[in-house]
Amino acid sequence: MTYYVIYDGNCNLCVTLVQLLENLDRGRQFQYISMQDEEGLSRLKITAQDCEMGMILVNADFPEQRWQGSDAAEEIGRLLPMGEVFVKAYRAMPGMKWTGDRVYEQVRDNRYTLFGKRKRTYQSVYPACPSESCRL
Repeated sequence: MTYYVIYDGNCNLCVTLVQLLENLDRGRQFQYISMQDEEGLSRLKITAQDCEMGMILVNADFPEQRWQGSDAAEEIGRLLPMGEVFVKAYRAMPGMKWTGDRVYEQVRDNRYTLFGKRKRTYQSVYPACPSESCRL
């Protein structure tokens, strides 16, 4: 199964995390679209306002199935090898989900101040092409 990761290609933290995920996954499960790619986002019916709420994970086979913000981060973690064990443990700890959501929101809203903004939008080495003409 393939998933599209929608990320902020101008955010240093976001790009670093995408590059880490690219190295772990090597394009097997995840393909990437930056929030600055208006054409790619429009194919998935994702707006700039949607992107303001944080990263988005989209099931390529069922695009109506989406996760956003910390839920997207958790789902990505769950999909990684051995990741489900860690996500289950995280979710089982009282108050961690609530705390994680609040921390995610603070980082999301202050990411450029905390981590800086790139001069050029990062383009993934595993780009998504969310249209029927792109699928093999």
